[in-house]
Amino acid sequence: MDLEAVCKRSLVHAKPQGLILQYGTAGFRTDAQHLDHIMFRMGLLAVLRSKQTGSTIGVMVTASHNPEEDNGVKLVDPLGEMLAPSWEEHATCLASAEEQDLPRVLAAIVEKEAVDLLQTAFVVLGRDTRVTAFRPSSEKLSQSVIDGVTVLGGQFHDYGLLTTPQLHYMVYCRNSGGRYGLATVEGYCQKLSKAFIELTKQVSCSGDGTRSVKVDCANGIGALKLKEMAPYFSQGLSVQIFNDGTGGRLNHLCGADFVKSQQKPPRGMEMEPGERCCSFDGDADRIVYYYCDAAGHFHLIDGDKIATLISSFLKELLLEIGESLNIGVVQTAYANGSSTRYLEEVVKVPVYCTKTGVKHLHHKAQEFDIGVYFEANGHGTALFSEAVEVKIKRLAQELEGEKGKAARTLANIIDLFNQAAGDAISDMLVIEAILALKGLTVQQWDALYVDLPNRQLKVKVVDRRVISTTDAERQAVTPPGLQEAISDLMKKYKLARAFVRPSGTEDIVRIYAEANSQESADSLACEVSLAVFQLAGGIGERP
Repeated sequence: MDLEAVCKRSLVHAKPQGLILQYGTAGFRTDAQHLDHIMFRMGLLAVLRSKQTGSTIGVMVTASHNPEEDNGVKLVDPLGEMLAPSWEEHATCLASAEEQDLPRVLAAIVEKEAVDLLQTAFVVLGRDTRVTAFRPSSEKLSQSVIDGVTVLGGQFHDYGLLTTPQLHYMVYCRNSGGRYGLATVEGYCQKLSKAFIELTKQVSCSGDGTRSVKVDCANGIGALKLKEMAPYFSQGLSVQIFNDGTGGRLNHLCGADFVKSQQKPPRGMEMEPGERCCSFDGDADRIVYYYCDAAGHFHLIDGDKIATLISSFLKELLLEIGESLNIGVVQTAYANGSSTRYLEEVVKVPVYCTKTGVKHLHHKAQEFDIGVYFEANGHGTALFSEAVEVKIKRLAQELEGEKGKAARTLANIIDLFNQAAGDAISDMLVIEAILALKGLTVQQWDALYVDLPNRQLKVKVVDRRVISTTDAERQAVTPPGLQEAISDLMKKYKLARAFVRPSGTEDIVRIYAEANSQESADSLACEVSLAVFQLAGGIGERP
């Protein structure tokens, strides 16, 4: 490792004195103008991680659902997973090191992780479409990553414009020895579309047999990639794209995060009563569905109902095949209580709760033969163990009659999921296939259960670290007295549940409350916010 060359090149990407950023669940995210040194150093880190694992590592340049002026970066581990926690710490240390300390920090990582510097390194990159008239962002920052990779002698392949899930897919493919698929955009499109077409062939429809869905792409990379892919599955699904990036700002008044948080349609979406519509987020790893009824009322179908649709369908297929496999659903504390009850009492699948953040859900889902995980925000997928994949695909060839049909359906569903990460395009195709196969309208899907009314608020505090939690963030440990206050407040309302958790990136505390009526949920959220303000050092006017 030529530290002298690294230091010399680093000066071209000099770190602003005193700037400290932390690698969180979604990597680094901030205003794009503060990220050049971060990108260079993540190129360095990706090479070290690749040398340590002997595998291809991914680097994705995106800030997902953040405003257009922001950008970010995250590293992707060998199986398409989020970066290992110990390496998240290395990322933070490396990003925060002053220029004179860079050699020492790099050497410490090499020593602690026993990195074999003679091992070859290979890094793949992807980026979203973030570019403004004044600040071309993603392409320039990708070049900074490449600079970091090459100065340490790493090899790389730049895929250019990709959705975040597509980059996760590429990394998984490259490290699976060809078992998972071809590590190309065409390979991705062909694998998913082939499975989708095989599934929808079973459906008898009137007219030309083509279903349709309206898709809000948040003026992001999802629009470009969905347009590329649409011809592959056009005989089974027609997509009408809105907010395609040609006339609006990224994530501005549109996208999955906007629709979920504001509980209303995105700007620019033309909706007729009963039409199925969905929204991606800026990097196309989240999806939510929605529709308007005849009276013009908006109905949101979030990640909880997506998980319910998928897990109930998978269980039905297993029953038809006659296989008893270990299937589990993973949620976070933000999951609506009605969804949890429906899954446990009606679908009869076990439900597990983890800390917020897809890396926690993904790892828990890996413990099952079949693990379905979704955050309420619409980020999720289903994971199938390698043994299950082999078994189901064997049964698909061997079984006849209804059992054989169910096994072939399940085999195609397995291929339709992006098991490396939550993927809005993949999830949309899974949902459309299931609705078609079950003959469900969007209204019937929505009617599986009724969400409990809920409210989310946030309180600005001096230091978010005064709040600590346990039990998958559902119970507050500190400050003293806070959990007792929350528990007392919940007793005032029917079907009440509330929790608080500190933000991972800023000094705010997030509050979630649900109850049997919207008025009760709103009141509970406000009262919990006041308790946080009083006990955790709130700033500004009281909530």
